Amino acid sequence: MNARESEAAPEPVEYGGAVYGSLLAASVVAGSAAGTPSTAADLVALLISTGVVFWIAHVYVRLVEQGLHPMTWRRIRAAGRVEWPVAQAAFPPAAAAAIAWALGLSDAVATWVALGVAVASQVAWAVAAAVTAGSDRTGIMASAVINLVLGLIVILLKTFVAGH
Repeated sequence: MNARESEAAPEPVEYGGAVYGSLLAASVVAGSAAGTPSTAADLVALLISTGVVFWIAHVYVRLVEQGLHPMTWRRIRAAGRVEWPVAQAAFPPAAAAAIAWALGLSDAVATWVALGVAVASQVAWAVAAAVTAGSDRTGIMASAVINLVLGLIVILLKTFVAGH
């Protein structure tokens, strides 16, 4: 496919990026258990900024994979649209932390709420990816279970790190 053809055919949104982004968000929240960030407001900022930075990195990688020349705004926008779920996945746990903070809940509770939302989002995106890919029920369930296990591993790591 040449550059002109890649510009003409919009790429579908890839749910895999949202699964990855949700796992990234869960990892950011788990990392916050070590004391950074120290508040729910800091966690919100860290989640959103990490999601955006990783989105930019994914856009760049997609452009490099396609060949950087000719570089057009149309190609950049198309790559940004395809990779947007990487950043988008940070918003639900960030919103959950912000709501918990606004309700006056402790920073620790806000962190756990954000982590729960990140893992639930990861499982939901994985199911959406499996359905979109045409997987049968077994494949859809396997995708959900695998992503739930990954999320539980992140939770276990958070618990371990917070306890030490």
